[in-house]
This record gives sequence, C-alpha cells and structure tokens, in this order.
Amino acid sequence: MKTQAIIKHIVDWIINYCSHAGINSLVIGVSGGVDSALTSTLAAKTNLNLLCLEMPINQNKNQISRASKHIDFLKKKYTNVRNIEVQLTPVFDQLIEVLPKKKITKEKELSLVNTKARLRMTTLYYFASINNAIVVGTGNKVEDFGIGFFTKYGDGGVDISPIADLNKTEVYSLAKHIGVCKEILDTPPTDGLWGDDRTDEEQIGASYPELEWAMNYRKNESLTNRKREILAIYKRLNNLSQHKMKPIPICKIPFNLK
Repeated sequence: MKTQAIIKHIVDWIINYCSHAGINSLVIGVSGGVDSALTSTLAAKTNLNLLCLEMPINQNKNQISRASKHIDFLKKKYTNVRNIEVQLTPVFDQLIEVLPKKKITKEKELSLVNTKARLRMTTLYYFASINNAIVVGTGNKVEDFGIGFFTKYGDGGVDISPIADLNKTEVYSLAKHIGVCKEILDTPPTDGLWGDDRTDEEQIGASYPELEWAMNYRKNESLTNRKREILAIYKRLNNLSQHKMKPIPICKIPFNLK
C-alpha cells in the first residue's frame, strides 16, 4: 500500500470537494478511536477550518481522555483546528425521562444506543449549519459496506466519507504513519455507545481482519470451522444491514395514475 500517496489523495479529495461546493469549513466528531483520529488528522491537513467536537454521553473516561489527547495533538500541529465539547449526557437523560417507561429489553437497549448516535449527528449538523461547514464521516469500508456497523441517521448521517474505501487494517497503517498516538492505536476498537468497555469484536463476534477476509472470500478457498463461523457472521450482518447501504426505496407512481 502506497501510504503517503493515499494520504495525499484523500486530503486532495477533501479539498477539491469543498472547493466545488464553495465550502471552507469542516466539522467532525472525535471519539478517541482510530477512525476518527485518522479522519480528523487528514481533515486538518487540508488547511480548511476544522471544528472537532467531543460529545460525551455517559462516556467511559478513558475514551474522553483519548479524544482530548488527540485534539490537543491536532491543535499543536495545525493552526486551522479548534474544538468544542458538548456535554450531551443531560440531554440524553432528559429524553429518557419523557419516553414511555418500559422494561429494558435487548431491543430497547439497542434503540437507546442508536439514539445516542443520532443526538451526536444532530449536534454535528447544528455546528455545521452555523459555520457554513460540512460534516465529515469517519466510517471505514468494513463498517459502512460490509456489515453495516453504524447507526442509520446517526454516525451514518454525514456529508462526505474520506476513509470509507479503507479497510480497518489500512486505517491502522495510515494512522500510524500520520502520527496518531500509540494509546489510540493500541486500544481495541469500540463504538463508545454503551457506557462500558465492550469492544466492536465483542459485539460483532469477529475481528476486523477476519471480517476483511470474509468480504474478499472466494469460493475456491478451503475453510476451517472458524472461517465458516466468520462467513456466517458476515453474511448475516450484511443481509440485515442492506437497508443502510442502499438508497431509500421510492414508491414510483405509474404515469397513468397521475
């Protein structure tokens, strides 16, 4: 992989997109994970105005600390970067208070987790609107087009996706090259939405390298029991997430009915 050339390509792509759109400002959520760390650094390299948002919601302290350290790194290195912390915990807690009281089932817990992601999306677009900016997405290829490991109209609600054609292993390679801190690189990936330390792998049942293998699987390859299990996980999640990956269905009205 031509790491430096890819970095330049992505940075130039962001600059060209914004130039054609008449935009000179970017907004991004920084979570303390490697995807947002890489994407925010690439965005900072454009020299466009970059606003980094921290949006904790009952957040694990380690995740907040990593995000803050990364933003400090960006601000020391790039003069176009500024940051704001928006404490969304009271907003989320108040929303829960006005929702119907129901027993916490697995489905309700997941719904509340997705609600956190959607509150963050709303916040990102608020700041994008008042700054004439666009929202920069941080999803990678496996998440966005493999297993749909994102919230529809949450972290999936963005204007541009600079790293969505990079696998997770490629994200790590670029992040290391670009200077992302070792603490972020060494921390197992997590979506940070559950208020604990559960990792993406614990939620999914497979690691990102395993999922990348499944995305590129060719039927002539011999399979171990573990590989069969990974394929089953990948196919199930891919099928369940098709509604996230395809355009919204439109009911076309026949000409003779108009």
